[in-house]
Amino acid sequence: MCGIIGIVGLEGVSKLLIEGLKTLEYRGYDSAGIAVQDGSGSLVVVRRAGKLAELEGAVLEAEPFGRTGLGHSRWATHGPPTQHNAHPMVDTEGRLAVVHNGIIENHEELRAELVAAGVEFRSETDTEVFAHMVSAVVAGGASLPTAVRQCAERLDGSYALAVVSADEPDTIVVVRHQSPLVLGVAKGATMLASDIPALLVHTRQVIPLEDGDVAVLRPEGVEITDISGQAVNRAVKQINWDPVAVQKGGYRHFMLKEIDEQPAAVSATMLSRLDDSTGSIHLGDLDVLGDRLAKVERLTFVACGTSWHAGLAGKFYIENLVGMPVDVDYASEFRYRNTGAGPHHLIVPITQSGETLDTLAALRDVRSAGAPIAAVVNVPESSATREADATILTLAGPEIGVASTKAFTTQLVALYMLALDLAVRRGTMTHAEAEQRIIPLRRVRYAMEGALRGASHIAEVAQKYAHAQDFLFLGRGVNYPIALEGALKLKEISYIHAEGYPAGEMKHGPIALIDENLPVVVIATPGRVYEKVLSNIEEVRARDGKVIAVCAEGDERVAALANDVMEVPAVDEDLSPLVNVIPLQLLAYHVAERRGCDIDQPRNLAKSVTVE
Repeated sequence: MCGIIGIVGLEGVSKLLIEGLKTLEYRGYDSAGIAVQDGSGSLVVVRRAGKLAELEGAVLEAEPFGRTGLGHSRWATHGPPTQHNAHPMVDTEGRLAVVHNGIIENHEELRAELVAAGVEFRSETDTEVFAHMVSAVVAGGASLPTAVRQCAERLDGSYALAVVSADEPDTIVVVRHQSPLVLGVAKGATMLASDIPALLVHTRQVIPLEDGDVAVLRPEGVEITDISGQAVNRAVKQINWDPVAVQKGGYRHFMLKEIDEQPAAVSATMLSRLDDSTGSIHLGDLDVLGDRLAKVERLTFVACGTSWHAGLAGKFYIENLVGMPVDVDYASEFRYRNTGAGPHHLIVPITQSGETLDTLAALRDVRSAGAPIAAVVNVPESSATREADATILTLAGPEIGVASTKAFTTQLVALYMLALDLAVRRGTMTHAEAEQRIIPLRRVRYAMEGALRGASHIAEVAQKYAHAQDFLFLGRGVNYPIALEGALKLKEISYIHAEGYPAGEMKHGPIALIDENLPVVVIATPGRVYEKVLSNIEEVRARDGKVIAVCAEGDERVAALANDVMEVPAVDEDLSPLVNVIPLQLLAYHVAERRGCDIDQPRNLAKSVTVE
């Protein structure tokens, strides 16, 4: 949530800040602003509510020229999304500006102290307290870095804070605690951002900050200390993402581009764990766990949203192939229970960004209990990759659309390969048996490409049902999580109420909703429960429900029962989620397009949820 961009030492910084904020739009926002050191000893601050186009027009009018500044896109928490609540927040004199991701939990106490000292607040945000606090310490003779450190020590909550002052040219000071912040290093310039993609146009050399780090950015480089002022060393990392990968490449929306990228992303994630010379699978990612892995007696997936659905599919894989009991827990619930996590309990956090606050909090709790942790993450050098014992990186590349697509399917592949790897390590499957399961996995990308070829037909189906106010999605077995994911995609980007259910549960409540106005999407591809799914379709039709079925190519039995079909190539049942989810993603996309919705940046949502 929210986006931060900061640049020190590059001419035309106001334009570069706007471009950086555009790159971060996927994180979600409802207002934005910039602060620029204009070269004449003053600070120019421009803020606007709404989309970046509003801010961009205002910046062109203000014409702030300089080479150092901060930009911020705000997702409202404290105070509504108005211009006076937009960041950057400034001190009373307008000489110092602050941007902030996260929540300062003790802001009311700090605000009361400042009001008692005569400070007049201009916003309803928690962030403004920090601007006044730092300004007061600087007025007392402290340097900007010293003031930031002293004031940060008084904060409770999560924060990534960046401060720029008119009185300290070509300098930005940042501090991080439980909210992502990464630095970039280039020749004659430094920069910062809340996420790596905003830096790629300037540099591939990045420094992820740790909790408690305070960094001073100047054109010649960065200095990093802890909160007490002691120097710390943070390694410079090389990021190999292509800057072109975060551009639309001719597509109307990032979401559609990322749907189309799934076969390649799934293949890359799979091939990185295969030995082509032997055809065998081995997750060397897990070797760091050593003997701890052999002692594991149970496994828990911890995740939020789409990643939670991936965990549900992973539960089927682990239980069926490894024979190990598996729980799938919402991170926001798991972290507040006594889960009994310990050395015999493998915890697998799943997070696209590696920065989801609830998931990270759960990770930290179980780490203190001695549980081994293997995180499934898409973003290299994120907090989850640094804090877990082992990391299984998915190779989806940058995912910009708020509604996750390729991150989800690469998670499915990673979890399937995790199941195969654990099965071999624990002796429930031989190497030869695992290699036989790899053969259809190698081919699944072609089935996914076949599913994508049905996009034009799915657009026609979407046109028929775009007016609906409710949808029901049904699936069984390993495709029940795909029904949940299909419903989530539709509600996220089209704002239609949609629910996913196990098809066998339809008679236990949801059947009361079915009438001639309710579209019911049923996943009816071949598998052990195929006949039962056909019975469920019959039950929907008997109540005049409109059946949209995902079925195998040429399946005449399903076609005879359904009002509309979305055909996919037939694959092994365990791999069918990778194929079946594609028509559901496309259905959501085209329904949202018909309804005129903001597909890449749906209202009220953020790509990376870094607050509770």
